[in-house]
Amino acid sequence: MKSIDLFVNNWGSKHTMSPIDNQDIVELETKLNTDLPESYKYLITTYGLVHTPNVLTRICDLGVDISEVQDFLSLEDVFSLSKLYEMGGMPKGHILFASDCKGNMFCFKLSDCENKQKDVPVWFYNHGLCTIEKAADSFSEWLEQFNALENN
Repeated sequence: MKSIDLFVNNWGSKHTMSPIDNQDIVELETKLNTDLPESYKYLITTYGLVHTPNVLTRICDLGVDISEVQDFLSLEDVFSLSKLYEMGGMPKGHILFASDCKGNMFCFKLSDCENKQKDVPVWFYNHGLCTIEKAADSFSEWLEQFNALENN
């Protein structure tokens, strides 16, 4: 989980983050009727909800063409916003977990989460266009693209 630790160290705001209790995650998984990826659960149980306001600045400074992450959603928002965005036009079968600063969302596909996976692909939902595209082949790889910005 080195990429996750490095991501939080590089990009997490200095606000105090509170790790999320495993029981709360189990309750969410029950409501969603699926298992969230172990890599994502490691992030939120170890660190909590990460806020990354400096990612956008760095992406703009470098002129890199990747979608920035700004906030990881609370577990209540993971459930409620996933349903709300579906009602607003997002294809069904996605679990939102983080947002950028423009209302776009990062998510996992429910079908990818069916069998207790360590890591699954991350998808990007463009709210304005109502399109969804793969952002990375895994959660860890998705975080690595932000970690790479620190080396530029």
